[in-house]
Amino acid sequence: MQTHSALLSTSQYPIFSFGCNCDGSNLSLFPCNLNLGVGRARRKLKVCQTRASFWESIRSGFLKNNTTQVIEPPSTNQEEEEPLPEEFVLVEKTLADGAIEQIIFSSGGDVDVYDLQALCDKVGWPRRPLSKLSAALKNSYMVATLHSLRKSPGEDDEYTWKSYLTERNEQKKLIGMARATSDHAFNATIWDVLVDPSYQGQGLGKALVEKTIRALLQRDIGNITLFADSQVVEFYRNLGFEPDPEGIKGMFWHPRY
Repeated sequence: MQTHSALLSTSQYPIFSFGCNCDGSNLSLFPCNLNLGVGRARRKLKVCQTRASFWESIRSGFLKNNTTQVIEPPSTNQEEEEPLPEEFVLVEKTLADGAIEQIIFSSGGDVDVYDLQALCDKVGWPRRPLSKLSAALKNSYMVATLHSLRKSPGEDDEYTWKSYLTERNEQKKLIGMARATSDHAFNATIWDVLVDPSYQGQGLGKALVEKTIRALLQRDIGNITLFADSQVVEFYRNLGFEPDPEGIKGMFWHPRY
């Protein structure tokens, strides 16, 4: 499964928008520990009633069908804190040789550009210049990853976890990634969703997108869009994305030479 970052015809690659008329709590997520102590500064808010259409929600930042508009008090010198990146074990399983494999989700952007290029090669994407790949990662609002970590039977858990965080070794392998660009306030677009073909069919792509959505919602980003190949339209529809909501069309400009 994959999204494309190229500017293409909307008839072939429709723009999708995530229906954020929920708080994210009803997303179907893999079992994991989400109690990570994400901190936010608390401020007193006044509330008034309103109702926004989908298009109005994009322009104003209201959530679709949400009758509550949050009116913030005058700005102060105290800035609101960004949630800390998440990192946790998504899946753990015992392999035939007795080794334990963990699939680890992270929203902290831990991606080696050469590993990403190798992963893109595996899914059959055309090669992009490494300098541009590096710039895309650096300028993304969020980079979510899936890494595979293998532990031999009886290996010390604390040491293995330390080696995962601090050492480059063959046990750690990038198997999935998604990234998002954003205005840091209202809107985000998800790009470059990909999963290693040898790990596809296990629900990892679904989990990767769901966790990315949840991480964006935790940062108060309410309008989430992406571009989908025709063969994965139903995949994203099942995750709550809606093509051309209320007749709204994505418009593209690209060189015609």
